[in-house]
Amino acid sequence: MASSLRPELSQKLTAAVDAMPAFPKSVQRILELTRDVNSTPKDLVEVIDKDPVVTVKILKVVNSAYYSLPKQITSVGHAVVYLGFNTIKNLALGIAAIGMLPKDNPSGFDIQQYLIHSLATAGLAKQLATRMGGIDPMDCFIAGLLHDFGKVVFAQSMPKEFRVALDISKSNGSSLHAALQQSIGADHAVVGAMLVEKWHFAPDLIETIGHLNVADLKDTPMIACVFGANQICKKLNFGFGGNCCIDALPDPVVKRLGGDLDQVITSLGDLQHVLDEATLFAKA
Repeated sequence: MASSLRPELSQKLTAAVDAMPAFPKSVQRILELTRDVNSTPKDLVEVIDKDPVVTVKILKVVNSAYYSLPKQITSVGHAVVYLGFNTIKNLALGIAAIGMLPKDNPSGFDIQQYLIHSLATAGLAKQLATRMGGIDPMDCFIAGLLHDFGKVVFAQSMPKEFRVALDISKSNGSSLHAALQQSIGADHAVVGAMLVEKWHFAPDLIETIGHLNVADLKDTPMIACVFGANQICKKLNFGFGGNCCIDALPDPVVKRLGGDLDQVITSLGDLQHVLDEATLFAKA
């Protein structure tokens, strides 16, 4: 991914990516389970039960007023029964991603708003994939969740340059991709793809995260779902990932999603539940 960059910049980005923590073992196992059609709820419960931090946070969310369950849930096994395998999988992945984020960073990047944006994009990408068919909605959820993780790398390792890019985008409404090219020489898609490659994610997920810039967009079902979900979240102010520019859906995305941005939003109906769930998960 970094091969087309200047050698010194490539070196700098590689060092920044290497400084990021590895994905926790429990989460790697959860990801494996999401890709295994033969996996059972029992397999998932066993993995989560071995991670006390994730267990406590899942139970906190499950017992919140949002779900209004008739009685207190005291185990992950019961949580799966009440909320379903997929909801608990999504929640475990969201919690794991959240656990890797810094609480504060010198760039002033709002991590809480970023989280809400990422979780909402994940939920919407999954919804769009379910509707489109022919692609795994869970893969689209993961791609949506991680689509902006490159920004976290910049916020941690190059806070001054990242702050400049955020200010440029805010002051003139330009794309954060363009602002980062100006201040750093590479955008968050490049470094995000480097990161998920380091984490040994599937090639189509690496490709998706690396090609979400409208100038470099590839025509694949996963990219259409994540790109569309990202623009919808920006337009509806579902969190804020630091990018003030809302892109129109390019023709290949329009074709795959069945309409332009406004038409897709209208066709999805009331999306408040997506924001509510993202906000809840972000507090986990």
